[in-house]
Amino acid sequence: MQQSGENGGPAAAPVVLGLHIGGSKTHAVLSSGAGQSGADNEAGLEITEARANLSSVGHQGADAVLRRIAARVGGGVQAVCAGAAGADTPASRAVLSALLAEHFPGARIDVVHDTRIILAAAGLEAGVVLVAGTGSVAWGRNREGREARSGGYGYLLGDEGGGYSVVRDAVREALREYYAGLEPGPLVQSLMAATASVDALQLMDFFYAKPEPDHWAGLAPLVLDMANDGDPAALRIQAEAAHSLASLARQVLGELGLDLPLVMAGALLVNQSQLAAAVARKMSLEDPSLVRILSQSPVFGAVKLARQLIGQ
Repeated sequence: MQQSGENGGPAAAPVVLGLHIGGSKTHAVLSSGAGQSGADNEAGLEITEARANLSSVGHQGADAVLRRIAARVGGGVQAVCAGAAGADTPASRAVLSALLAEHFPGARIDVVHDTRIILAAAGLEAGVVLVAGTGSVAWGRNREGREARSGGYGYLLGDEGGGYSVVRDAVREALREYYAGLEPGPLVQSLMAATASVDALQLMDFFYAKPEPDHWAGLAPLVLDMANDGDPAALRIQAEAAHSLASLARQVLGELGLDLPLVMAGALLVNQSQLAAAVARKMSLEDPSLVRILSQSPVFGAVKLARQLIGQ
């Protein structure tokens, strides 16, 4: 039943804030109207900011980004849900929760791993999420509430199939060709041109001099676009990425149930249809209709979860 305001009309919907704190940026949506099917079509304000990932920018960096968002949002926020990449431990979630509570006093706060908001954005209570952006991870929850996860360990320990991994493999291809005495192939030529490298050795120096994963992940579309054009080296790299991503998803589905839907998300899977199709083929699911591409921004899942904090 709809509540009434002081003048007998419908009461204004509570204002909530959804945050998607990814590896390369922070996406915020302020909403004062509940949308449909997990979307929030009455978003009052949408903000894109620098990344506020604690593991990447530290406490001060995250605080500065959240402070700017809070200044633009203003007061009156009743609930905040943040889906954050790397929010793996209770300690990291507690730190981010404390920052949010400082900037949004009086609001109910929840911090979850960003895979959780993707499931909500897809309008699902149970399913498996496979993300390939800067890094990679698979996570899921079955109908009994049991959860499982694979990958998402960061670029030093994993993230195979993510954007950083794809470009790292392309740099390795450049070095392989160089030390084999071969002329650089089309993929390597394009990569050297994009990085202003005179040869593979300078490319390697650049790779070590600027190790930030999001910087190199930005070149992953170059590699995958060349795979779409049939470049043999790029096709090998794409096939390896698809194998790694499918392995992550299969592990989680194997633990939770093969009849669960699989939602693909992250820039590489959403924007690179050939890679997404290769992953789907490698899944070999009996029902291919269980595989879907996320059709809206994950931040709207955070908005949906923020509404649940206040019983909406």
